[in-house]
Amino acid sequence: MLKKSNFRKQLENLIHQPENHTYLLAVSGGADSMVLASLFRDLRDESQHSGYPFQIAHINYKLRAKDSDRDQKVVQEFCEKNHIIFNLYEVSEKDRKPENSIQLWARELRYAFFKEIQQREKLEFLVTAHHLNDQLETFIINLSKAAGINGLSGIPANDNHIIRPLLPFSKQEIYQFADENNIEFREDLSNKKSDYLRNKIRNEIVPKLQETNNHFLENFKKSSSYLNQTKDFVQKQIQEIENKLTVFNQDHKILSKEKLDQESDFVKFEILKKYGFNQEEEIPKIFKAENNSSFFSKDYQLVVNRDELIFIKINKKTENTNKILLIDDFDFSESQIRINLQDSMKDIDGINKNIEWNFDAEKLQFPLYLRKQQDGDEFYPMGFSGKKKVSKFFRDEKLSILARQKIWILSDSNNSVLGIIPFRQDRRYAKDEKTERILKIFNETKNEM
Repeated sequence: MLKKSNFRKQLENLIHQPENHTYLLAVSGGADSMVLASLFRDLRDESQHSGYPFQIAHINYKLRAKDSDRDQKVVQEFCEKNHIIFNLYEVSEKDRKPENSIQLWARELRYAFFKEIQQREKLEFLVTAHHLNDQLETFIINLSKAAGINGLSGIPANDNHIIRPLLPFSKQEIYQFADENNIEFREDLSNKKSDYLRNKIRNEIVPKLQETNNHFLENFKKSSSYLNQTKDFVQKQIQEIENKLTVFNQDHKILSKEKLDQESDFVKFEILKKYGFNQEEEIPKIFKAENNSSFFSKDYQLVVNRDELIFIKINKKTENTNKILLIDDFDFSESQIRINLQDSMKDIDGINKNIEWNFDAEKLQFPLYLRKQQDGDEFYPMGFSGKKKVSKFFRDEKLSILARQKIWILSDSNNSVLGIIPFRQDRRYAKDEKTERILKIFNETKNEM
C-alpha cells in the first residue's frame, strides 16, 4: 500500500540523502502525477521547507480543447495554493504537430522543456509518476518486439538523473491514496480509447491477465525485480569479459577483434551496444570489414585496425571545428605577413613540430582555412616530383588511423591543398625568386623544461 513513509523510503533507495537534492516534477494533472506532487509537498512541509526543494512543470498540448486547459488549471492552482514554482509550456502554432507519431512528438517536446528548466533552475533530478501498471505495459510492449533482458527489465527507477519513485506502486494504490487524502486530479478520457498500442494493452490485455490470477500484478512486481537483478548480474559479467579483451584504454579504447569474435553473438552485441552499435544485422559486417574501415554511432567512431577494434569518442568540440578560418585576406601593401598556427589551433588538437612555410601570396586564393582531410584530396609535395593523393601520403608515412585524424590540411578558397600540417608544403604555391609578397606560416612549439 502507498503511504508517505514507504514513499520516502523508496526515494532513499533511489538517492542518498534525498532531502539534500533539488527536483523538477513532471505533472500532467492525472491521479498519478498529482499524488506525486502531493507527496513531495508533504515531504517538503515536514522538513519545514529546509529539504526536498522542487518545482513543477506542466505542458498544455492543446490536443483536447477545453479539457487540456482544465488539466492546466488543476496543476496551476495546486502550485499557487502550496507556494510551488509552476513552469508552463503551452503548445502554439509554431509547434507543428505531425500527422502521425503524435506520442513521439509530445515526448520529445516535453523532455526538451524539462531539460531547459533543469539547466536554467539548476534542478538535479527530473521526477516522473510512472507506476507499476506502466511497468507491466512496457514489459508487454517490449516482449512483442523480441526485446532482450534490458527491454524486459522495463522502466528503470533511476536512469541518468530521471527518477520514478512510484514504480513499485499500482494504479489502484495511487487512486486509493488520492481518495484517502482528498487529492484533486483530472482523468484523461482519451486513455480509454484503444487507438494506441499502449492504450490497447492497458484497456484490453492487462485486465484479461489480471483475471487469471488475483495476485497477478504483485507477482509481476516480483518477477520484474528478479529480472533486474539478473540484468545487473549479466552486465557485471559482460564488463569482466570486456576488461579481459581490452588492449588499451586511455583517450580511446582498443579491444582484441579476434578474441571478441570468439565470444557468443549475445556477448558481442552487448559489448558493441555500449558504444551505440546496436543493430544486430550490422555486427557481422564489423568483423568482416577490411582494414581501416570505419563505422559510426552517435557518440563513437569504430575503426577496424588489423586485429583490433578501436573505439574513438566523437569530440563534439572538434566536430564543430572541422574548418577554421586562418586568414581572410592579404594586405598587398605589405611585403610580408606572418601567421602563427598556434593562434588558430590553441583550443584544439594542434601540432607538435616546428614548421616554417613561405608562400607567394599572389599565387593564393584567399581566404585560407585549416580543415580535415577530404576524399579526393591531392597535392604536389615539396621535395617530390609529380602529385600525390593525401591518403597515399599518409600510408607512405605509415600514419595510423588515430594519427591521421589529428592531421590538419591548409587549403584555399577553392579547397585546394596548400600543405599537410606539419609534414609538407605544396610546391606550386611556394615562394621563389620572383616572389614579391610573402605569406609566412609557421608554428613555434614550446620546449617543456
